[in-house]
Amino acid sequence: MENSTEVMSFVLAAYGNIGEVKYLYFSIMLLWYISICVANTVLIVVIYMDRRLHEPMYMLLCNLFVNEMSGSTAIYPLLLSQMFSDTHEVTLPWCFLQMGYIYTSASVEFCSLAAMAYDRYVSICYPLRYNVIMNTGRVGMIILLIWMYSFINFIFSFSFVIRLTFCGNVINKVFCDYHLIIKLACSVSILNNISDLLFAFVTVVIPFSLISVSYIKILNVCLTTSAENKQKAVTTCTPQIISLSNMFVGTMFHFVDSRFDVTLLPDKVRIILSVYLLIFQPMITPFMYGFYLPKIRQSCKRFFV
Repeated sequence: MENSTEVMSFVLAAYGNIGEVKYLYFSIMLLWYISICVANTVLIVVIYMDRRLHEPMYMLLCNLFVNEMSGSTAIYPLLLSQMFSDTHEVTLPWCFLQMGYIYTSASVEFCSLAAMAYDRYVSICYPLRYNVIMNTGRVGMIILLIWMYSFINFIFSFSFVIRLTFCGNVINKVFCDYHLIIKLACSVSILNNISDLLFAFVTVVIPFSLISVSYIKILNVCLTTSAENKQKAVTTCTPQIISLSNMFVGTMFHFVDSRFDVTLLPDKVRIILSVYLLIFQPMITPFMYGFYLPKIRQSCKRFFV
């Protein structure tokens, strides 16, 4: 029978012994984190300060930038501190807190992309009614619902984890992973496995389905409309499609790494793939959505040039 001694901390084993290279890794990750914070903060400030950007689409973008900051704060401080740790231990409360931040942020990301896809659908398919359907009050309510939906979703799933007794404490990742923590439990009930799948379904599948419906309808309109409207659709939807594709690829990396044996891949490659979404998405978002848009670029020039 497995040892059921109370586990007070988890070991993030994927760090391993990186020796003197840790100073290089630390410098790169710190610079990357600072860049993420600066880029997203600049865009949040610009949207807040420029009243001409107080429109539904830019409000949703601002929410996305705030979420990128939140999600990055969940991973980078612990990541940077662990590079100088000899044991790579994380206490249960900190591990659960990080897990909550990461998975709530992921849910907010997908839901925000779904809301933005709906916003583009209304803008392209019902341009004359856009200001009525997507008014400021309604967008504010959508943003509030996104965060409530994501938070409640995680709390429901976390309620199954908090009651577990663990017979192991080694997580083969550089962050606290929901599925791997469940696998460390002394006894895993069918409810725990269902909660894991349900969380993935509610976080990824439902928003992705809503996004797909919106873009199918947009595509249908584009095929029967003028060249000008087609160009508008391409310009406004391209960043979202690229970002969504990146999210989908990153999620697949995370899913496969957590649930399947990927020993065929070198350890460093596997680690990079497992954190691909957490590292690259917060940097891609401000450039694909923010600085890519002409109105935001013009506002940045007015404020900072």
